[in-house]
Parts: sequence; structure tokens; C-alpha cells
Amino acid sequence: MKEPGYCAKSPWGMLIAAWLLAMIATFAALFIGEVMGKTPCVLCWFQRIFMFPLAVILSIACYRADFSVWRYALPLAVIGWMIALYHGLLFIGVIPEEIKPCSAGASCSGADMLIFGSVPLPFVSLAAFTAIALLLALIRRRTLV
Repeated sequence: MKEPGYCAKSPWGMLIAAWLLAMIATFAALFIGEVMGKTPCVLCWFQRIFMFPLAVILSIACYRADFSVWRYALPLAVIGWMIALYHGLLFIGVIPEEIKPCSAGASCSGADMLIFGSVPLPFVSLAAFTAIALLLALIRRRTLV
């Protein structure tokens, strides 16, 4: 008999969880931009550049039962995480205004970066990249002998 929480500890459970997170983040980004009409800033675009391929790569990995997916998905998640961290620090004011990458278009730290009026989008993205990276690292740890 399998122990309680087996799915959460197995590489399969972690791979499915990482894939679901990437899919939810991808559809949420598209919903926020296309349905809610919030124009993404430069840093949001860069984060999308790293999240959207994760959704595809993890989909293929689930289909093929490829637990070595961490080799090519983890670098995408880590780079996306670094961009999201930079964006979050810029949003809360730790990084000075002079270093802002946005010169035209949507602001990287404006009120438009809030969802539901209080949740900063950079931190939602940071949480998603963090969770995906941790799951991929755990998959690596469980599948390496």
C-alpha cells in the first residue's frame, strides 16, 4: 500500500504540479493582458518569455514521462525567477527609479501592476517561478541515484 502523500512525493506528482503551475501562470498572464486589458510592461514581457515555454516543455515532459526535464526547464525557471525578483524589488522601491527599464508604455512599478486592487503582479510571478523551480529541483533530487 502506498503511503499518504505519495503523489506529492513522487516525481510524477511533482511534474504534474509544475506543469499545472506553468499552465495556470500562462493562462493568467494571457487573461490579464487580453481580457482585462492590462498592458504588460517590459519586465512582464521578459517573464512571459520564460514562463510560456515552460508550459510547453512541461506538457511534453508529462506526455513522455521525462523526469530529466529539469535539465532544460530549470534554467528557464531560474532566469524567469531572477527577472521576477528584480521586478518585485523595483515595484516596492528597493531598486531606484533611475534603473527602470521602462521608458515608454506601461510602468514596471505603477498601480497598473496590481491585480484585484492589492496583489502585485511581480510577486505573483515570483511565487510561480519559485514553486516551479523548487518542484524541478525536487524532481532532480528524486530521480538521480
